[in-house]
Amino acid sequence: MFFFISKLVEFFLTPSNLMVLLALVGVFALLVGWSRWGRACILASVLLLAICGWGPLGPAALIVLEDRFPQPVIDRPVTGIILLGGAVDTHISSERGVLAMNEAGERLTATVDLSRRYPDARIFLSGGASHIMGGNGKLSESQVAREILVSLGVPPQRIEMEERSRNTCENGTESKSALQPKPGDRWLLVTSASHMPRAVGCFRAAGFDVIPYPVDYRTRGTDDLKRATKSIAIGLATTDLAAHEWFGLVTYRVAGLTMELFPSAR
Repeated sequence: MFFFISKLVEFFLTPSNLMVLLALVGVFALLVGWSRWGRACILASVLLLAICGWGPLGPAALIVLEDRFPQPVIDRPVTGIILLGGAVDTHISSERGVLAMNEAGERLTATVDLSRRYPDARIFLSGGASHIMGGNGKLSESQVAREILVSLGVPPQRIEMEERSRNTCENGTESKSALQPKPGDRWLLVTSASHMPRAVGCFRAAGFDVIPYPVDYRTRGTDDLKRATKSIAIGLATTDLAAHEWFGLVTYRVAGLTMELFPSAR
């Protein structure tokens, strides 16, 4: 139930969706004769569109997330590499008969690189179906990711996976259940830099101590705050992504799924 409710609430709280809904409320208000409220809603919608699309709000919120965990210094053997779902499109993969990555595809290429640097490390994929509607019964995220890794040269016998998890905290619990980590094990956690705080919080709540290995950066750092956004669409996408992660952090903490609101490096 939590999965479905969180997805539904997130839809209405996504900034770009919220702006359109606000504008529609304004149009409705004008149609029924509430001119003052209608103009106010439409004006607020346009102002929010300009602020989130052209301003530094989205990049600033994303930079805080991406800078939370630095690149790790790995000076000892690695037990394994955990790749979280979210880098593939199961629907396109199934319907088109191709192996489709999305904008987070760097998670996969980074895992390939790590598999070569640590040839004795186990490779574990965590990810089932994460969509509230249009779920695909043929392919899971882990299945598609596995096929992509194999196509890029990773030996199939090295790859293990689970296909039950639907969100980040389920990634943590299902990964721990499948891998049964032992004291002294060193597991690298590979996911997008902006997603890493939420992922680490979930794995820590599951009692699984991992080494964060952030990839898929979407900002260049604080210099992005001084650069004009190329288009409103790009700015809104950045704001939506940041809002998604911050919403996830707050929701998981309020729901008691994590023990820290904003996990940090230890």
